[in-house]
Amino acid sequence: MTNNPNEFLFVEKYRPQTIDDCILPDSLKKTFNEIVKAGQIQNMLLTGTAGLGKTTVARALCNMLKLDHILINGSEESGIDVLRNKIKQFASTVSLDGGSYKVVILDEADYLNAQSTQPALRAFIEEFSSNCRFILTCNFKNRIIEPLHSRLAVVEFNSTKTELSKLAAQFHTRLKKILTAEKIKFTDKVLAELIIRYAPDWRRCLNECQRYSASGEISPAILVGIGDSNLVDLVKTLKEKDFRAMRAWLANNNDIDCSTVFRSLYDNITEVAKAESVPQAVIILADYQYKAAFVADKELNTVACLTELMANLEWK
Repeated sequence: MTNNPNEFLFVEKYRPQTIDDCILPDSLKKTFNEIVKAGQIQNMLLTGTAGLGKTTVARALCNMLKLDHILINGSEESGIDVLRNKIKQFASTVSLDGGSYKVVILDEADYLNAQSTQPALRAFIEEFSSNCRFILTCNFKNRIIEPLHSRLAVVEFNSTKTELSKLAAQFHTRLKKILTAEKIKFTDKVLAELIIRYAPDWRRCLNECQRYSASGEISPAILVGIGDSNLVDLVKTLKEKDFRAMRAWLANNNDIDCSTVFRSLYDNITEVAKAESVPQAVIILADYQYKAAFVADKELNTVACLTELMANLEWK
């Protein structure tokens, strides 16, 4: 019996090992495959919202080029001692894997102390340039100081609506293979709903899928949206333009995903809004549904959507 806990986590057990296996827009795949072909990794900053595959790409690059690397989580080890100990010790020694240089992957680098650790890191990047490369990943690139930006090739993990639809289809195929391998029962409709709800956070899609499949089957019960009475309460706050009550509703229903809120309002909009307001409501909901895939704070995005509906719609 294995004692490795990662073997029980889908996100680790099925983590892509090559760039071609990653769920990425074609332009990004081309960029990273050209790096592999050239055999030289630049110092890079991979930036984008959570779950897009930034860390997976960094590890895949190292694995494909057979480079000795170390992974440090900036959210757990953010102080100057990380540089003085782990990074300096690793970067200053010769690679034992036969590679010409080593790689430090600094995951969640936006959590590194901007007053001490980040300024010191820029000197380390230059000091060990002949022996070591640095790949930083972050969700919020504005938290990375400008001197580091100028020393790193910044790669944005984002996608257009068309690309997102294509990636969701690719992930749907990947998810079916994983569940089949794990002998978990499912239906295409349920998987599609999961992906629509959480994309492009592929990590969360997989984590939620594993959570829902604990019984050996992904039940259609996850398709249940907001209850009728709950929706009535939300619409009441919008009709009365009661911003505080709307915020309280979201706080009390924080287990309901924002995409479910948007979809429930869309499904019932003709019943609660006047006919002349319906087209505008659909445009607002579609806009914020798309933005939800990329924003850092989904609650703030949902509040903004509901505030816009509150201010612009005529209600029955």
